[in-house]
Amino acid sequence: MREILKTQSGLWKKCGTLFIAATLLIGLSESPQAIDFKVSGEWLVGFGAGTGNLYSHFRESKSAPREKVDSHDVFEANQRLRLQLEAVASESLSGTFAVEIGDQRWGMAEQGGALGADSSDVIKVKNAYIDWMLPETALQLRMGIQGMALPNAAGGSAILDADVAGIVANYRFSENVGLTALWARPVNDNFTTAYGAKRDQQGYLDNMDLFALSLPMTFEGIEATPWIMYGMLGRNSLRGLDTADETEPWETSDGMLGLTVPGLTPGFNFLHGSPLTTSTTSKTYGSMFWAGLPMTFTLWDPWNIEIDLNYGFVEEMGRFDIVKRGNEHDIARGSTERQGWLVKALVEYKTDWVTPGIFGWYSSGDDGNIKNGSERMPSIAGAGNFTSFIGDGNLAWGSFDDSCDWAMTYSGTWGIGLQLKDMSFIEDLSHTFRVAYWGGTNSPSMVKYMEHAYSWSEGYGGDGPYLTTNDGLLEFNLVNQWQIYENLEANLELGYVVNMIDKDTWVKSGYYGGDGNGKFEKQDAWKAQLTFAYTF
Repeated sequence: MREILKTQSGLWKKCGTLFIAATLLIGLSESPQAIDFKVSGEWLVGFGAGTGNLYSHFRESKSAPREKVDSHDVFEANQRLRLQLEAVASESLSGTFAVEIGDQRWGMAEQGGALGADSSDVIKVKNAYIDWMLPETALQLRMGIQGMALPNAAGGSAILDADVAGIVANYRFSENVGLTALWARPVNDNFTTAYGAKRDQQGYLDNMDLFALSLPMTFEGIEATPWIMYGMLGRNSLRGLDTADETEPWETSDGMLGLTVPGLTPGFNFLHGSPLTTSTTSKTYGSMFWAGLPMTFTLWDPWNIEIDLNYGFVEEMGRFDIVKRGNEHDIARGSTERQGWLVKALVEYKTDWVTPGIFGWYSSGDDGNIKNGSERMPSIAGAGNFTSFIGDGNLAWGSFDDSCDWAMTYSGTWGIGLQLKDMSFIEDLSHTFRVAYWGGTNSPSMVKYMEHAYSWSEGYGGDGPYLTTNDGLLEFNLVNQWQIYENLEANLELGYVVNMIDKDTWVKSGYYGGDGNGKFEKQDAWKAQLTFAYTF
């Protein structure tokens, strides 16, 4: 028995601690000031097959050997568990704590999915916050790590939809008009002397803070929420990398800030020793600014019309050297300024058995001149959901290693799509079919700054694929939902992406001088995944 006890992992210790804490808290409910505890959660178990890569092989140069992109298994099985405990003292006071266990790939020891299932590294705090109302007022406050999404319509938020630490305050002036204010701190205290500081500056000027105001207005058949957000970007806030190699983008679990905030492009051919993250600036803080106007119209039932307008700006916080066409003697000086805009729209017509619709978007793209920065709209952590393969339009969870599952911001792209939503011929069984074309708005002349012929794919986890006006993708989605029980759903998703990347455009750049920047063999992407979702 002693040997068995010795083999118990930190996973059981952590789970035991959580359950003991919950038991003690529940015991307090017998006190005069009773606390009502509510437990909710979500189990996802999924089985999937497919490939998200849009190219199968590549050559670093024309004379280099042909290499395979990856060797991932085509089939995988995964699971994820989210548990939430809410302690409610009254309508005016409550606290919420949520943990996430997973993702756990079946058979993978590092994720606790191998024989014994004894990894402790998969337990994460997802949310931890308190809700309370200022006495004798209608002011509601939420403080702590929480899910934050900026007001949006037609395709989700392209700027911020993620878990982040901060404070949100809501006040209702009337049934029709309210006011929301927030302060969020996405990153802070990640900078240390190991990352190139000239002196002991650990935690110095490395905070990013966001301040937003929104005015939700609801009238009969019309909803609109104008909003603005100002941000402070410390000059060291994007330099907290895990290694001293500053040519990698600053990445969090919900976004790749090293790409989506500054005026940098995935796949840039940086001069050796020139960091991708900014560091050479005399400014202490830079300004960031976003504004949006989401509107929804249901005046003409059964029509539903949604329009969303967005603009973003990030001040220059340093410059960088970049090689043109593989000639190390031809150096361009780039700016980290970034600003751009986005328009999204959705029109739907609801019937008894299906809701047909058309959706589209257009976002500004790079003009081909890196000296004036990037013209793609910046973001913190976007979550576009028009589609479910390139976007987040289904469960926002993949049951296999899907490198095509980008944090979609729509930056540098345009698109149009058709959908048949919530088709139902049998009770408790529904289907949604979508087809969408993705085009690029970035200038093809930007390719001369790229390191490889496949650099268009380097935006995984950030803005998504870097598409020029010569490139395109055609996406098909079919999502089938079977409500087995009230709390159990079987979700079968099929997706396919036709690759229309223009190879002639991308082989024109080069890192290896006269040897060119290599070649790639493009392929289509596809996936099929079956997910069982139990929610309570």
